[in-house]
Amino acid sequence: MGRVVVLGSLNLDLVTRVERQPAPGETVLGDGLRRLAGGKGANQAMAAALAGAEVVMVGAVGDDDAGRAYLARLRGAGIDVRGVAVLDDEPTGTALITVDDGGENSIVVVPGANGRVGEAALTSVDTTGTDDVLLVQLEIPLDSVTEASERAAERGVRVVLNLAPYADLPADVVDLADPVVVNEHEAELLERSGVRPASLVVTRGADGASWGDLNLPTESVSADEVVDTTGAGDAFCGALAAALAGGADREAALRAALRAGAGAVRHEGAQPDNRLDDRAGDRPEGG
Repeated sequence: MGRVVVLGSLNLDLVTRVERQPAPGETVLGDGLRRLAGGKGANQAMAAALAGAEVVMVGAVGDDDAGRAYLARLRGAGIDVRGVAVLDDEPTGTALITVDDGGENSIVVVPGANGRVGEAALTSVDTTGTDDVLLVQLEIPLDSVTEASERAAERGVRVVLNLAPYADLPADVVDLADPVVVNEHEAELLERSGVRPASLVVTRGADGASWGDLNLPTESVSADEVVDTTGAGDAFCGALAAALAGGADREAALRAALRAGAGAVRHEGAQPDNRLDDRAGDRPEGG
């Protein structure tokens, strides 16, 4: 069984609930403010760990209370954080999130330390083995995503590339992934770019997901069970990578990912039990 090495972002999510999302130029009142653990990279790392994988997190946080609390949280989940750099000149990344009464969300991300994920973090990719899976997303510099994917592929490591938030990557980099994971909106943007991945997973929310010619339904979730859709895609990706690292075939991996995605909409925030207490943890270790 291989490890899941997640190269990606770690964010402090500042979340408020609203009756409805504001229109352009409109102000609405939020109900409360919660400080939660987020960032697509760390969300996916936690999901992979919850699925039973051995997980290595690679990224960057600030040398601040949020960064200390976050690394303490990941260590508590059994995740190896030695590949997370601690920067004294950048804050931990922050996401501003509004969630409406229907469970839909709107997100603005301020990268902070995530924007400085570079060579120091990439050295962790050089320790991967052929049984490992490298899971990457696009909330860190695209040059780092490209370099990590190329290094991993050269070592015979399976790359799972989540094109979110969507950005154009060189076709030869996209082709290194098995699979590329996108939602329906991202799939449209990918098609417009002219890039045609050889291995493509498309998630369709309540309508399930496809991997090439394999189409599977999702677990049924009633409307009154939907609390927050924020982390559904990340839970899907983390569970998919965990299943693949464990040797699962396409169908088994896709089923595991769909179960995780359905479960994620039943709790608040991008991770379960993810309130981030800034008082937690000592000064973090980092590379």
